[in-house]
Amino acid sequence: MSIEVIVGLPHLGEGPILARARSLRQAALISANCLSRWSEKRGWREWIGWRLRHLANADGLAALCLDSAGFVATARYGGFPWSLPDYVALAAAYPFRWWASADYCVEAEIVRDREVVIDRISRTIRANRDCRRLAEDHDIGATLMPVIQGRLPEDYGRCVDALWMAMKPGALIGVGSMCRRPVHGPEGLIAVIDHLDQILPVGVRLHVFGAKGEVLPFLLPFSHRVASIDSQAYGIGARQSARKAGVSKTDRFVAQHLEDWVGAQHDRLSRRPRRLPSIAHLSIDVTPSDSWEAAIAQARAEIRALIESGDLDHDELTFPWIEQ
Repeated sequence: MSIEVIVGLPHLGEGPILARARSLRQAALISANCLSRWSEKRGWREWIGWRLRHLANADGLAALCLDSAGFVATARYGGFPWSLPDYVALAAAYPFRWWASADYCVEAEIVRDREVVIDRISRTIRANRDCRRLAEDHDIGATLMPVIQGRLPEDYGRCVDALWMAMKPGALIGVGSMCRRPVHGPEGLIAVIDHLDQILPVGVRLHVFGAKGEVLPFLLPFSHRVASIDSQAYGIGARQSARKAGVSKTDRFVAQHLEDWVGAQHDRLSRRPRRLPSIAHLSIDVTPSDSWEAAIAQARAEIRALIESGDLDHDELTFPWIEQ
């Protein structure tokens, strides 16, 4: 089996970037944020819906996939500015090859506290379940791609256990919080993929969000498990090259970097597979010794259970309740 390279697009506006993606016959990925409409009529920036007419520009692409923009939404807005029904309605507005469940990323840039990481995993589990329910209402459940989250390999295993009914042969599962992760180490990208390879049923395959180009030779031993990766790294490369050359970063300039980047990824995929040595997985013991901290931990666990069960919303503000 081969690993597919999916090109992340900054927008669906007609122009050199979109035209180059069409000519390369590469599947593409678009972020929900890139299709957002905003207004400042009331004195602040407010999300007001989707630019659905831009979806017509996707005609001619080999395929188009949709990402929920979890990292961007958290980093820029502090959370999703749209509701899950809004997002699923967008997913239903175009025949996407797949659309990713909403998820709560846990990159170090977003969250450093271990307890908050675990909280966000529970919210990811609930968001997956809510997206599944809404997808069935729109009859697009077949194209929904569940997304699992974590910092440690075992965190992803917890998501797998909670969403086990979706882990069927032939299913595609998205692996989040990957693009800023090192390749090596006990929390590295390969450690996560190796752990998932060991615990997932045969026939379940993975999409690795934002995998760096240099990781591809290390992913090749897992080509039976990894179906695809995506990246928009060519855009960063284009910005750096334009600055160095003292020229404008036009869409035509970016389009050429896109083509060069795609060629480089296919070259990496043709190289000899590289396998990292097995690494013992980290396990963090967070059992508190102080009775007050133990009570706090119990409250957190109860709130996470309520979120995962649906008794609390996936985006419920729960911090003030913990000490109460």
